[in-house]
Amino acid sequence: MALPQEKQWTYADVLAWDEGERVELIYSQPHMMAPPSRRHQEVSGALYLQIGNFLQDKKCQVYHAPFGVRLFEQDGDTPSQVDTLVEPDLTVVCDPDKLDDAGCKGAPDLIIEIISPSTQRHDRFVKYNLHQRAGVREYWIVDPVSHTVSVYTLEDGAYHAAAVYAGTASVPVGVLEGCAVDLSRVFPA
Repeated sequence: MALPQEKQWTYADVLAWDEGERVELIYSQPHMMAPPSRRHQEVSGALYLQIGNFLQDKKCQVYHAPFGVRLFEQDGDTPSQVDTLVEPDLTVVCDPDKLDDAGCKGAPDLIIEIISPSTQRHDRFVKYNLHQRAGVREYWIVDPVSHTVSVYTLEDGAYHAAAVYAGTASVPVGVLEGCAVDLSRVFPA
């Protein structure tokens, strides 16, 4: 579906589109999303299982794509006032007041993106800056090719240099005390 870029699209427009279309809306501009690869889904599933198992019977919840996150939505905003909607690969939300039937309104606590050659620049630059501006406390970029996880944590409104984990490392989840992801189960040999 080709979309004219001169129009200022909103979440109200997205709601009217065919449900089969996966689209992110960034500052009123739509970005079509290709279906993920099998490897992408394997990595996503392994991360989801570990974090989900840790969160059983806890307040925080983990969601996998497609799960809509309206990063800048405020209480009282109508869909026609929302100009940004992302669908992270994994999202952790610890404030149940941010959850509604459509997904998450406002910044979640953790966003994980699994990059591919076609999304690498978008995830490393566009979404990095977007999540930082929105106040996402922790942002992970997972690279299935190099078997690395770059973890960015928000301090004083800015992400600090990434802690990079590789191979069979254990990656602590900063926003979930006591939680760590075993990369040997994410990137098996």
